[in-house]
This record gives sequence, structure tokens and C-alpha cells, in this order.
Amino acid sequence: MKNKNSPLLILLIILLTCAVLMTSGCSSTEESDAKEAVSGLEVASGSEVASQAEGDSESNTLILGEMWEIDSIDTISGDGGTLICEKAAVTETLVGANEDFSLKPGLASSWEQLDENTWEFRLRENVTFHDGSPMTANEVKFTLENVIEANPRVASMLKIDSMEVVDNHTLKIKTTEINPILPGILHYPDTAVISPSSFNEAGEFVKPVGTGPYKFESFDEQTRVLTVVKNENWWGGEVGLEKMILKGIPDPNTRAMAIENGEVDFTVDVPYSETDRIDAIDGITVEKYKTPRVYKLDVNLKHEPLEDVRVRQAMSYAIDRAEIVEHVLYNVGEAAAGPFLPTMVWANQSLSPYTRDLEKADELLTAAGWVDTDGDGIRDKDGEPLKLNLMTYSARPGLPPMAEAMAAQLKEAGIDVETEVMEMGSIDDRKEKGNWDLYLAAYNIAMVPDPEYILTNWYMTAGPDNGPGYSSPEVDALITEARKITDLEERYKKFNEVEAIVYDEQPMIIVAYYGCAIVKKDYVKGYVFDPTAHDYRINAEMYLEK
Repeated sequence: MKNKNSPLLILLIILLTCAVLMTSGCSSTEESDAKEAVSGLEVASGSEVASQAEGDSESNTLILGEMWEIDSIDTISGDGGTLICEKAAVTETLVGANEDFSLKPGLASSWEQLDENTWEFRLRENVTFHDGSPMTANEVKFTLENVIEANPRVASMLKIDSMEVVDNHTLKIKTTEINPILPGILHYPDTAVISPSSFNEAGEFVKPVGTGPYKFESFDEQTRVLTVVKNENWWGGEVGLEKMILKGIPDPNTRAMAIENGEVDFTVDVPYSETDRIDAIDGITVEKYKTPRVYKLDVNLKHEPLEDVRVRQAMSYAIDRAEIVEHVLYNVGEAAAGPFLPTMVWANQSLSPYTRDLEKADELLTAAGWVDTDGDGIRDKDGEPLKLNLMTYSARPGLPPMAEAMAAQLKEAGIDVETEVMEMGSIDDRKEKGNWDLYLAAYNIAMVPDPEYILTNWYMTAGPDNGPGYSSPEVDALITEARKITDLEERYKKFNEVEAIVYDEQPMIIVAYYGCAIVKKDYVKGYVFDPTAHDYRINAEMYLEK
């Protein structure tokens, strides 16, 4: 006997089947063939292939917690050069640097000094920009011309008189005067080579189009989030990540929370007191490195107590550098002597850090007329207490606790120091008005891998970074002489003399070499720290293994 309901059952089955097909997105050939971009890959929307590609892209996207707000992507003006070159890996420089800061080829395969004022740079062949155009000497010349026009500081270092395109892969540069460090300056991130398509028709910079392992995708001016994607045609070889998303997180505590709760995969310089705790968390690793940066205490030499070299020397003897490195920086750093890391080929190796000696400090301060006449623990002179203010900022986690520790140590020597953690704008305003005594900051010492850059900028009378107002005819003469010496051994010897003089006179008190704490998820693989980077450098070999 037949079931009289079977036609209805068949109809229901057909309708259910169609519903399932429509829900799955496979009811339309046109819809299944639609394309969408996923991290630069075109995939079929609604298909298993698309789902898998999107999953692969997301699983190989690095979210990076950058230590500064991302205010600019402009590599020419000087605002975004380091970020775009080293942290986003979009642009590259003509010259690179080895771990000891000696130079090596970058986009330039070689260079030669033809005479005192003439250099010739040979460029790598088969290098293309992210817009598909070839990199030639014309684009290098174009880049440097724009940098010179927009960035007076870099222009003053380059000292370029003229440039000549000899052929597609040869650029001849003439300088206004002898400039032995020209190749070193071309390691500076602000000189990284870009395509003319980085500018719009009105000549305005709109986006960085470089040659690096990653290419610019977007920058959200509201959220300050920068996104870069893999350059499939990078001349250097394979690139590990599909995408990087860079988010500015200027507060060290917030960076720590972000890596702990999974908001970011990679960050830097969480509070140093937290590094061991965070390293013990399952799935997170903290790696500590030395970087080309120093903690330096600028001293306002226009203020009476500090213009006396004996007071400055006493302060240096009163600071316990070893104690600060161990208990304030938690060994993310090292006690410092001169401005350069001992690993730098040009550093004066005869210098050693000032060690704490309160008896020596007392002797110097007493000789300078500063004694405690009323027994309150603070030295005074002519009725005025030896009281100073110390400014610093918080973006680098070692600075505020260092300031507090130094204030306590100086007080033991009879110097009353009031510390203030301030915004950079307020610090700049106080410095401009001269209303400051001491300023603690972390300064990069290898923007250009040669001692001339730092010693000129910090210690020459008219040096652009000579905030203390130091002036020594002997130092000026030595630097001027050394800058013209092309033989590296003789050049470094002359600069070593400068280091010895300022070590004795302490116009700026070098406290410690900066340490960098790299914090990353364990699934971040292939990272190699670059000790020549200005904070850290993202390398092309990095990838995620989730």
C-alpha cells in the first residue's frame, strides 16, 4: 500500500535542500565567483578557498604595539622616517650597518670616494618600488633633493653641492666640503629612498612608496593605526608576514596590558619592574638587549651652581650607576662611561663609568663652597640652598624611576633635587625659556654610524643638540680637525680626545646605556634584534606560527 503523503514529503525535502543551498551561498554562480581582497590576495567570496585564505592571512598578521603615537607617515619631513624605515619596513636606505656599526651595503651595492669632495655610489640592480617601477639613480637623486629641501638638519649633515646621474645605477655626489661620513649619513632613516609616486600632482607627500619588504596599505588619521602588507616582489627574498598593523601605545603600563590580554603580538619597553613577571607568563617572552641609546642628564650650564665643573663632577660621583642598572632598570641596560657603547668601533675604550664615591663628592662640593651650614642635610652657599629641579618624561619606562633614584642619591651628597615627570611640550617650553636645571632623557647615539654626528651635535659650541650650552675652544678645535680626517684610525683617535675631555668636564652626565625589552608572543618566530636600530627594527624573516 502506498503512502498517500509521499508527494508532500518529497516537496518538503526539495524545499529544505534549496534552503540549505541558499544559506550556504552556493545557489548563485555569480555570487560564488565574486572576488574580494584579503591582505592583498584575491579570493572567491563564499568559497572554502576564500575562507582558508582569509584565515591564513589573519593568522599571519602581526599586531605591533609601538611606543610612540603615530603622528606622521611622512619620511621626507623627518617626522616619520624612522617609523616607516625601521618599524614598518616600508623604505630602505642606501647604506646599512653591521653590529659594530661599521658600514655595509644597503640599496647601494658599493661606494667610492673619488676625491676629497666627490663620491660615487653604485646601486643594486633589479630593485623595484612598491608601485612596480624600477629603482634607479634618478629616484635616489629625487629623494635626496626632497630631503635636503625639507629637512635642514639632514641637509647640514649631507653637505651636498650637486648630484649627477651617471647611469641608471650610478650616482655621483659632490659635497660642499670634505665630508668623510657621507656614507654613514645615508644610513639615516630620513634618507631612505622613495618613489616619486609618494607625492600627488600638487607635490604633496601622500604615502611612502619604498622598496622594503612591506608596502604601505593605509593610515587612519583618526585612530593613528598604520597598516602595511607583504611586498611579494622584494629584492631581498621571501617575506614572512602577510600584514602588520602598528598601533601607537605611548604608555608603558598600557603596552604591558596590551601584550598580556592579547591586543598585540609584539611590543617594546614595558615597565622594567614588570619584565620578569611578564616573561613568566605562559605564551609570552621578554628579551633584553642593548641599543645605541644612552640615558643622559643634561645640565643647564647657565645656572650658577651647575656652571662649576666641580659641582658637576660631584654629582657624577654621587650617582650610583650600578645600583640604578640593577634595581631601577632591572638590568635592562648597563652603567655608562662615555657617550658611545663599548662595542662601537670608534668608542674610547679607556673610559670607565664614574663609580659612586661620596667622599670625593663631598671634597668637590666643599671646594666649590657648598657646605651644610645649618645641619638640615642640604648644602648651601651665601645663604642659598643647593636645590635643583629635574625634568623627564614617561614614554620610556626607565626614566621616571631613574629620576627618583638619582634624586635620592644626590640628596645623600647634600643636593636637593625635585623631580617632575612632564609632557614633551611642557619640557620644550621650559627649556626654551631657560627655566630648568637638569633634564633626563634617552638619546640615540647612532642615527649616523660615526662619532662626528654625536660629538658635533652635543659638544660643539653651536651644536644643535647642545642644550646645556657647553662651550670649549679646545673641543671645538678638535672636532673641527677630526671631521676632515679620512683615515678612520686617525679620525677615531682624534674624536677619542674629545670624549676624554667631556668625560672629565661632565657638561652632560652620562648615566647608563639604554636597554631595550622586546616583548612578544611565543608564536612570533624569526625575530632577530638589530643593535643598530634606533629602538627596534622589524626584519623580513619574522612570521607567526599559531
